[in-house]
Amino acid sequence: MFRTALRNVLAHKARLLMTVLAVMLGVAFVSGTLVFTDSLSQAYQNGSAKGYSHVDVAVRPVHQQSKGDRLGKETELTRALLDDSARVPGAASAIGVVQGFTAIADKNGKLISENFPSRGGNYWGGKDPRYPLKSGTAPRGEDQVLIDSETARRAGYKVGDTIRISVDGPVLTPTVTGIFTTDDGHVAAGGSLALFDTATAQKLFDKPGTYDEIAVKAKAGVSQAELKAQLDRALPRDRVETVTGKRLAEQEARTIEASMSGMKRGLLVFAGISLFVGTFIIANTFTMLVAQRTRELALLRAVGASRRQITRSVLIEAFVVGAVAAVTGLIAGIGIAEVLKSLVKALGAVIPEGPVVIAPGTVLSALAVGVLVTMLAAWLPGRRAARIPPVAAMSSVHAKATTKSLVLRNTVGALFSAAGATAILAATTMDTNTAQTVMALGAVLLITGVFVLTPLLSRPLIAAAAPALRAFGVAGKLARQNAVRNPRRTAATAAALMIGLTLITGMTVTALSLQRGIDKMASSALRADYVVFMANGNFLSPEVEKKLRTVEDVTAISPLRNSPSRIEGRTEYLTGVDGAAFGKLTNLKVKDGSFTIGGTRVVVDEKTAEGYGWKAGSRFTVAYEDGKKQKLTVAGLYEGNEMIRGIMLDNATLSPHQSDPTDMQVLVKTADGPSDATKDRLVKALGSNPGIKIQDKKGLSQEIGQMFSLMLNMLYGLLAMAVIVAVLGVINTLAMSVFERAQEIGMLRAIGLDRRGIKRMVRLESLVISLFGGVLGVGLGVFFGWAAGELLSTKLETYELILPWERLAVFLLLAATVGVLAALWPARRAARMNMLQAIKAE
Repeated sequence: MFRTALRNVLAHKARLLMTVLAVMLGVAFVSGTLVFTDSLSQAYQNGSAKGYSHVDVAVRPVHQQSKGDRLGKETELTRALLDDSARVPGAASAIGVVQGFTAIADKNGKLISENFPSRGGNYWGGKDPRYPLKSGTAPRGEDQVLIDSETARRAGYKVGDTIRISVDGPVLTPTVTGIFTTDDGHVAAGGSLALFDTATAQKLFDKPGTYDEIAVKAKAGVSQAELKAQLDRALPRDRVETVTGKRLAEQEARTIEASMSGMKRGLLVFAGISLFVGTFIIANTFTMLVAQRTRELALLRAVGASRRQITRSVLIEAFVVGAVAAVTGLIAGIGIAEVLKSLVKALGAVIPEGPVVIAPGTVLSALAVGVLVTMLAAWLPGRRAARIPPVAAMSSVHAKATTKSLVLRNTVGALFSAAGATAILAATTMDTNTAQTVMALGAVLLITGVFVLTPLLSRPLIAAAAPALRAFGVAGKLARQNAVRNPRRTAATAAALMIGLTLITGMTVTALSLQRGIDKMASSALRADYVVFMANGNFLSPEVEKKLRTVEDVTAISPLRNSPSRIEGRTEYLTGVDGAAFGKLTNLKVKDGSFTIGGTRVVVDEKTAEGYGWKAGSRFTVAYEDGKKQKLTVAGLYEGNEMIRGIMLDNATLSPHQSDPTDMQVLVKTADGPSDATKDRLVKALGSNPGIKIQDKKGLSQEIGQMFSLMLNMLYGLLAMAVIVAVLGVINTLAMSVFERAQEIGMLRAIGLDRRGIKRMVRLESLVISLFGGVLGVGLGVFFGWAAGELLSTKLETYELILPWERLAVFLLLAATVGVLAALWPARRAARMNMLQAIKAE
């Protein structure tokens, strides 16, 4: 039986090629994802390990825990602690580390690392071992700075150039005195790093006389553990903690691995979809191969082969096919990893160089996925073939499914579909945490149910195309009949395309609807013409608000300022605003009381108020970050959203209790509304600061739109893999169908249907099957998009369902194109058949 199985594989090379390709694509995506993420993770980890080579032990401040009305604070690392660290017996040196935000502009005045960390720090003494100088000298004073070599290369800067930088507000124009190299992982990822002398860095980052960290280097022969123990004895344990360099590198490696896991999971999901779609093709192929060899298998049964041997022979064929596909898929996956790396670079990311990592787990995963998926898909056809009695197989009475089997299949499909739809509808009314799980389960059940029901659905849906097919005469009529002749095969072929289009449609509807909801929220909640914020999300200096107030067109302005506090034993963040102007800048719906902010009167969003049991007129005690307490009165409750929520009070009340007031953003309203001229005046008032963004509501919407467009384009690219696999499935089915109907096609040629008619018949059959899958996919996708929207609307009240009719039409056109392209080779093969040989074929 083993030799028979191998001969069967070799005897059907052309027919099994599509199956090999389907499995290979899925395996290639899985292995490519693993190779790509492993290589990227290893490159970042190698860089981070080098970055900690100068640190044997790091001394860090301890954050005190908040208790009662007392807010926990972070202890300060003073010069005295630095000196104590340097004096321990095992320490060779100790460096005080200062860090903060520093934006660097390119020669056109734009932020260099807009989408990546823009960081600043201190250069220690005349020669800092952390940052080897590539050229130039150490900086001294605010008018001198060092920049990393990657930033210098990207922006075209060299020693002696004057650059524009921003720390937390004011624009500085220092001279580049040197360029350094670094293994910093943030720089390798595309960020920038600027270094000042220590005193300047402490002043700019508002840390006079203190440090963020103390990096201690051990003497020769002293281990990191020994140095840590000495530091623990010498330093106050209630104020600082010590971490070895090895532990820091391990923590960084875990962080990198965790950050890569999301990308890995996302890519593996799409690989799984491709394999899931490929499973239908494999099952379809083996079903047809087994059907074509029915008499051969019956003869084997007649001469003594058992049912188990027949099933085993089919599984051996599947094993050989899966092994070949797995090996070729693994090789192709390495190429896909390089393509993914190029794609990420094209999107603007900077990827550190490193070797291609092919882990043993990747090899085992590729082989296991390829072989197991193929064997599982082939098991049912093999089992079905083994159960056919030899005499029945000889006479081919098994060809049609029994009424009992069809009733059972339709009953199971109806139950799965009903259960899935019920679960999805129930999830739309549930709590968000459990609803996602229930909806995901319902989606799986519904897709499974629809797949099981597709043979039943194929007849009425394909029959609906009859009027259009009549226009093609005999070829159109024959195409319709051929499409419904074997409903199970048609269903399996259409299902592959259905799943891909279901995901594409569902994601498109959800993303576009979510975008519209966010746009509406921004436009309805804000009356301000502009929102001013830091490009990387850092806090703004209060100087920004002061400078904006000097612009003559500005009629109302309010900074949004965050401050931690303690209320009833809980840590709660307060939002400070300009009480007199805030009502003119926002349009928040008042649910109770009045929107009055000033003195001790505050407004609170509904959800926060509900958590404390407050209503309009309620009074509560707040402990500010400086420890002082005050009684505040709830003047009103408002309907919060994702942009504006929380407890709001006047900055005149909040700011005296803040040691370092900074703003999250500043809302600005102007006399003439948003315009290019007005925006230019605001930009100039801020000194053309590269680190600050000034956006009107249209600009905010466009930025959100760009994010969703990028996300959808990436999803379309990934889901294209499933569509390619579906194309292979249609080609496979048509090729098998043409082979099976050789006698019939020969007879049609003999009675007068020309080659063009034969080609048209096969193409129309393919078109009908593809559109059948497309209609099911788009329909399910719209339903899933609606259901996901119902779930999102509980979190985003401005959510609005959008049905992008143009895109839906494009998706159906895509399905039709798949049908036309997939039919090219089978149609040509059918038309070129010799009619006499075809008529004689068995």
